[in-house]
Amino acid sequence: MERNPIPVLTVQTTPYEDQRPTGGGGLRRPTGLFESQRNYLPNFVQSLLSSVDLRDRQGCTMVVGSDGRYFSKTAIEIVVQMAAANGIGRLVIGQNGILSTPAVSCIIRKIKAAGGIILTASHSPGGPGGEFGVKFEVSNGGPAPDAVSDKIYQISKTLEEYAICPDLRVDLSRLGRQEFDLENKFKPFRVEIVDSVDIYLNLLRNIFDFNAIRNLLTGPNQIKIRIDAMNGVMGPYVRRILCDELGAPANSAINCIPLEDFGGQPPDPNLTYATALLEAMRGGEYGFGAAFDADGDRYMILGQNGFFVNASDSLAIIAANLSCIPYFCQMGVRGFGRSMPTSTALDKVAKVMKIPVYETPTGWRYFSNLMDSGRCSLCGEESFGTGSDHLREKDGLWAVLVWLSILAARKQSVEEIVRDHWAKFGRHYYCRFDYEALEPRTAYFIMRDLEALITDKSFSHQQFAVGNSIYSVERTDSFEYIDPVDGTVTKRQGLRIVFSDASRLIFRMSASSHVRATLRIYAESYEKDPSQHNKEPQAVLSPLIAIALKISQIHERTGRKGPTVIT
Repeated sequence: MERNPIPVLTVQTTPYEDQRPTGGGGLRRPTGLFESQRNYLPNFVQSLLSSVDLRDRQGCTMVVGSDGRYFSKTAIEIVVQMAAANGIGRLVIGQNGILSTPAVSCIIRKIKAAGGIILTASHSPGGPGGEFGVKFEVSNGGPAPDAVSDKIYQISKTLEEYAICPDLRVDLSRLGRQEFDLENKFKPFRVEIVDSVDIYLNLLRNIFDFNAIRNLLTGPNQIKIRIDAMNGVMGPYVRRILCDELGAPANSAINCIPLEDFGGQPPDPNLTYATALLEAMRGGEYGFGAAFDADGDRYMILGQNGFFVNASDSLAIIAANLSCIPYFCQMGVRGFGRSMPTSTALDKVAKVMKIPVYETPTGWRYFSNLMDSGRCSLCGEESFGTGSDHLREKDGLWAVLVWLSILAARKQSVEEIVRDHWAKFGRHYYCRFDYEALEPRTAYFIMRDLEALITDKSFSHQQFAVGNSIYSVERTDSFEYIDPVDGTVTKRQGLRIVFSDASRLIFRMSASSHVRATLRIYAESYEKDPSQHNKEPQAVLSPLIAIALKISQIHERTGRKGPTVIT
């Protein structure tokens, strides 16, 4: 306990106009902006804290964690000092500031906290020249709903002062409780530094059959696995859970030391950036491979010889094999959810299982409402995010443990499981083309003109001939979502073209960008015939992509020759 009460100061500031959260209560910007703009971080933190009603804020508990990227420790110190000054009674923080996004969600729910603050920019690059972010989780352990994000933004535009205890210092490395007397506060401010893995690990023990997974990794018919934490937050979780708890050899895990710049690579688990894992898997030595993003909510699955499982297929295969997971055998399966751009592979499984599917805008906050109301048990997005109602966040390690459980139960390889799934349900050829770092006005006008084109009556039932293929437009729309729980309407969430053979083209602006814009094109084509399941996705989808490029004129209007990333 500090002997002298720590002063609580009120600091005058000037509001910023650009602190609108991009969805889920998150603000993501270039790290240099946080460092160079006076009070940029304190302004947003104050706006975030002020969005919680005063009576709910006073004396409450909140959870704080980070993915370990550059500027995290400085930011955590500011968050702690401001939380104390704003009447928060207790903060629970991961040791050394490290907590994965799923772990934050887990702890919020376990201790019934008022919410949490996660310092992460997800899969964006780290280091001084990278990006930094602040994300707000609400009391259900999920991303802030749009109403909360809007409230944070409105506060930020008129903010004139913030409260802080600049002399308060916390030792993030020391497990246990630290208490501080503050001026004009009747009760001490308390900080609890907790093991980053413990609470989350205990949750996973109650979901999975750890003995079955351990036997898969250590038994007579064991498979060798390769797990890439991409120098993000997941290193401690991979080592503790997969290696120490489940018996995988220590050398199964690579890039497990969290680094401020993630080793100089974007911590993005896809074929473009997880190249070390892909090369290792192509050698044939390992039967299962996985990679995680910086904050641990996204993942990628690879089979032997580098066999790639796209995120939409992964979601559908998990849905079809939930009986392998004790949690679902006990809790049952009430519904599935997928973001609109995610392939309709999940829908095929749901139809056979006679389970409803909810198609939502991109953003996990839409799933949270469905899960809170008991409508949805499993959900996922094409951007390598999958999760269930055990939390209110997508959960990369949970998804990996689901896959290992399926491998243990079915005694097949990753590729065999995927091909069996295709044979039963058909294959959904799928690709996403990202045009990154576009000038925002250019991207906006491309989407505006495209919407006018495809929603015009003359576009309906139009035919496109590409090579030997003819595609007839069946319907088009600008996606609109009506939440079945509270009736909230969310408009303009992407442009859809559905063809008569169920092929789809989708155009969507990414909501996570700031200075530059990202425009994504999604293409999907369904093939029932197993003899046609061995083709390269880009070859199958090339006619659809040709149509997308023709009607959007994206190359002509941006000067680009192709996408930045293909997933």
